Amino acid sequence: MLNLSKAQYDVLVRHDLSAFIEKVFYQLNPSTHYYPNFHIEAIAAKLEACRQGKIRRLIINVPPRYLKSISVSVAFPAYWLGHNPAVQIMCVSYAADLAEKFSRDSRTVMQSNFFRRLFRTRLAEDRQTLQEFATTDGGYRMATSVEGGVTGRGADVIIIDDPLQPAAALSDTQRDAGNEFYDHTLYSRLNSKVEGTIIIVAQRLHENDLVGHVLSQEDWEVLSFPAIAEQDELHIIDTPYGRRRHARRIGEALHPEREPITMLEQLRRNRGEWVFAGQYQQRPAPIEGGLIQREWFNFYKPDELPDTFKQVYQSWDTANTISQLSDYSVCTTWGAKKNKLYLLHVYRERLNFPDLKQAIKRLQQTYQATVLLIEDKASGTQLIQDLIHEGVKGVTKYTPEGDKKTRMLAQTGTLASGIVYIPKEAGWLEQYLHELLVFPNGKYDDQVDSTSQILDWIKRIPPEPGILGYYRLEAKRLGIKVPGDEEYEYD
Repeated sequence: MLNLSKAQYDVLVRHDLSAFIEKVFYQLNPSTHYYPNFHIEAIAAKLEACRQGKIRRLIINVPPRYLKSISVSVAFPAYWLGHNPAVQIMCVSYAADLAEKFSRDSRTVMQSNFFRRLFRTRLAEDRQTLQEFATTDGGYRMATSVEGGVTGRGADVIIIDDPLQPAAALSDTQRDAGNEFYDHTLYSRLNSKVEGTIIIVAQRLHENDLVGHVLSQEDWEVLSFPAIAEQDELHIIDTPYGRRRHARRIGEALHPEREPITMLEQLRRNRGEWVFAGQYQQRPAPIEGGLIQREWFNFYKPDELPDTFKQVYQSWDTANTISQLSDYSVCTTWGAKKNKLYLLHVYRERLNFPDLKQAIKRLQQTYQATVLLIEDKASGTQLIQDLIHEGVKGVTKYTPEGDKKTRMLAQTGTLASGIVYIPKEAGWLEQYLHELLVFPNGKYDDQVDSTSQILDWIKRIPPEPGILGYYRLEAKRLGIKVPGDEEYEYD
């Protein structure tokens, strides 16, 4: 505990948002103990970067009851107005009463003795309501809801706190209404689309909640905190006293003092896996899926990867038409060795047609791929023609049979056989696995299509095409002697 004079403490709180959040907590909850934690410091650091103009679009995903609203919707607007009494801030929540509650708390902070001691900012006496209070310098904090109106009003900063009520997560109508409110009403309220700041803080409730919706439109800075770490994490936190690092290991609770692992596991059992995956792990998944199981995959470490492969395949799932630039194109790269398939890399980007061709050439050269598998349909047909004309080697047409679900269903046996190996760690791994595990009910299926395509094609290639060759491999794996059995690899 630092032994600071009152003046020193005031300087600390005035210039350190994390310390200011703690002070606000005690101001509003004088009889409740405050438990500091690294995630609050990390949130404060990103919010401060927004105030300094370093971040314009910020998403914070954090489980319920982890001090997100006090930090983002109550303390931060007061802090920003304290430093800049002319800034105009609009705060939005899913319900009017919730928005007004945060507004009331933020106003209480700005009227407190400690705030008036720290900052010169003062509230205008004639503009103080639950929906809006203003400063004597023309700045304000305005509260509204997804159902409320903002016609004619503008803001330098828009803070969206819990735009979707958990009970409404399964309603397509309510999700779409919230997303449309953002697209057609809220976004246009920024005084400057270039300089304006938008902050969304929420628990994940559905793949197509507002967070999922905006991430499909533009790039955002994302700060995500699963209640239980699903991989090793390293958080770099910029503070007024310098940069510090916080390491979090897989399996660790986010805030053990408040919710230890035993409590979180109890919550998982009580709430159900679907609710826990979204609200607590920030990994929303449809209620159903389950076509593909995680335990079907083998995981390899870098030193377990073969030095060379018999063949390297690349399977491309491209946008349906050349004009659909908003769709993803995906390339999965696979190495074949001794009847095992190793997933080496996943590439997933939105590309126009010329950039797509360049990406195909670049990735083939990077991995020395011997086969470029491309579906002979729509934009893929034009790609195949152009690439062959330009002398690209290994271009291979693929003609699918059936719809997406049918094609992947046909590959579940291959996956369940254990011949597929994926890396234990990779930047793209979590997104790849998530898409496969929630299929066919996920928002995206481009990585699924690329995977089912290569698995289907491999079963068709020599020495024995189709399902016969696959089952011969299965018999070999199980030690069953088959007449005419012989050693061969995927080549």
